[in-house]
Amino acid sequence: MMTNQVYHSDVAIPPGEYLAEVLAARQISQAELSRRMGRPEQALNEIIKGSKAITPETAIQLEQVLGVPAHIWTGMESEYQLVRARAKEARQAAGETGLLEEISYSHLVKMGVVRAVRDGAEKIDELKKFFGVAALENLQQVKAYRPAFRVAEKRKASPYALAAWLRCGELKASGMAAKPYSKEGLEHALEEIRRLTNEPPETFEPALKSLLAECGVALVILPHLPKTYAHGATFWLKDKAVLMMSIRGSWADIFWFSLFHELAHILLHDKRATFIEDGNSDPEVGKQEDEASQFATDNLIPRTRHDDFVAAPVHTASAIRAFAQELGIHGGIVVGRLQHDGVIPQRTPLNALRMRLKWKAVKRPVNPGRDQGGACVSRGH
Repeated sequence: MMTNQVYHSDVAIPPGEYLAEVLAARQISQAELSRRMGRPEQALNEIIKGSKAITPETAIQLEQVLGVPAHIWTGMESEYQLVRARAKEARQAAGETGLLEEISYSHLVKMGVVRAVRDGAEKIDELKKFFGVAALENLQQVKAYRPAFRVAEKRKASPYALAAWLRCGELKASGMAAKPYSKEGLEHALEEIRRLTNEPPETFEPALKSLLAECGVALVILPHLPKTYAHGATFWLKDKAVLMMSIRGSWADIFWFSLFHELAHILLHDKRATFIEDGNSDPEVGKQEDEASQFATDNLIPRTRHDDFVAAPVHTASAIRAFAQELGIHGGIVVGRLQHDGVIPQRTPLNALRMRLKWKAVKRPVNPGRDQGGACVSRGH
């Protein structure tokens, strides 16, 4: 991210002040200037007061009468109007500082996508550059971030925090290499992805990224930002899909379910849409979320096999391990599914079969145009 700073004057000096100085120095009255230029004296008076702009035509006339080059007048006028516009923009930014409560600015600084500044108005200016908008309120109209506002209608999530998380994923994914998307290739890769559930993060993460990249899917694993409550999201960048994942909740079985849920959106649903989990209040999108959840459920543990196992009289650790081995998945996924279905309680010694994920400490920032490598997950218990 570029950090070059450009300093601008915050003093708006109307070019009319300079015009008044030139007239005084040459002992020319406004009335005399009016006659020489063939312009109404009232118009010249308004220019001197700063209430009327110097047009290119007026600048040429001033050059002919006073000898001051036209570009001097137009340049002064342009600078004057620009300073006034910046002052207006600064007032607007000050009015948006309340939105800083919605976005964890310090997290974005650590990720290297905004500069570390203290002033609230400067933070708003950085965020506008980060998102590429003239005002943060315009995010609601940007197609890529609109779903964040719809999701927030149903949850306590901040739409601005969700939009920031999506933007971080977009920046990182833009620098990741991936082949053009292949639906057939992704369908064929599902079984291998299932097998990766048995591996520790240091093994499954690079393998999963490589496998998905071959199918045209850029996998971005980033920490969820405060007030996002997001496990995953999907959207498209030209000819590749982007699959964003966090490890919110830390349980590996939740991670894998969310991953298959997001893969369903890529395989089954509209490429023009951005999906953020299942928090949308729109009935059609809700239907797609249900389809994605069913896809994840059936691909991890086929329905008939699940029903047969649930009907068994006991669900011991050894039975769960054997069942998971038959399916080719990690035993923690079976435990998570049984808990979700209410077959076993949430608090149970069987949780020892589940794997926890945690973030590694990483100093490298997320920069646009560069793949920073690891997803920062490691095995924990």
